[in-house]
Amino acid sequence: MPERTRRVTAEDVARSLGVSRATVGYVLNNTPGQTISAATRERVLAEAERLGYRPHRSAQALASGRSMIVLLLLPDWPMEYSLRQHLDTATRVLDEAGYSLVTHTRHDSGHARPLWELLSPDVIIAWTPITAAERASMKASGITKILPSPRQNRSFLASPALTAGTRLQIEYLHEQGHRRIGFAASGDKRFSLLSQGRVSAAQQAAERLGLDLLDVRSVDHRDGSAARAVRKWQHEGVTAVATFNDDLAAMVMSAALRAGLAVPSDLAVIGHDDTPLAGMLYPSLSSVSIDNVGLGHYFADLALRAARDEPPPEKGPDLQARVVPRESTQSTTQVTASQTSAREVR
Repeated sequence: MPERTRRVTAEDVARSLGVSRATVGYVLNNTPGQTISAATRERVLAEAERLGYRPHRSAQALASGRSMIVLLLLPDWPMEYSLRQHLDTATRVLDEAGYSLVTHTRHDSGHARPLWELLSPDVIIAWTPITAAERASMKASGITKILPSPRQNRSFLASPALTAGTRLQIEYLHEQGHRRIGFAASGDKRFSLLSQGRVSAAQQAAERLGLDLLDVRSVDHRDGSAARAVRKWQHEGVTAVATFNDDLAAMVMSAALRAGLAVPSDLAVIGHDDTPLAGMLYPSLSSVSIDNVGLGHYFADLALRAARDEPPPEKGPDLQARVVPRESTQSTTQVTASQTSAREVR
């Protein structure tokens, strides 16, 4: 066939077959309640394939008033393991319901045109508060289903479910006999909101257990801060460190070993997220496993309910968190004995 210079339309398919445009539309849109024979349906689909027909999503959205797109606004942070798990699940669940999940990272510069103005999504969900200017822009684009609502405009990152693992870290180290505990917060400014939330949760857990305030230090792989933090913790008598995530735990553990400390006898270390890295390190890294799949299901359900004008879930995500003990907090014998009884919380 000669190369086409324009999009193939349903009208082209109808003209080629000598049938009505309505018949082609009913078949291509799988319209229910139509008495179209199986033979005609097969002819239409075969001819559409032969001609290279593809649905014109923008035209369909204009006609139906729905784009079948959910736009998730993300903070400007790296695409780490736990976020990928969450997004993979949410994408799959929404796909099964006929929706496409599109993510949009909000940068401080704000020079690019907002993606919602280009896509006209059915639903917008933001992980961090939506500004008044952003909300006005969304409404001017005809978008009415925006989460969180103005009345509940707070960060989803503040959900207790996202700090449950941090509380477990402190409780677990306390059970291991540690009374002077440090916390490695993320030095990456892009993680500031989530990191602050986890530091606060860790301090609250320490206070509840009657421990001194945690020795919190910012760690970043780009500036040697892990080595400085380890020296400070050693000087202050810290015997165990909980970290913002497994990447920071690996930095702390490496800095401790390079400083001649033994892990875990001189300094125990526990990470967060239980990434594949945790089991690959030596010593293997104790960590907290979070139900990111459950989080993905929750956000997909939230979006689908909004798209269908249904009330939101009565409560937030009920995420399971559990400690996965490994060599960085226990001896090999202790790890083997405790793997079957890892602590769990929701």
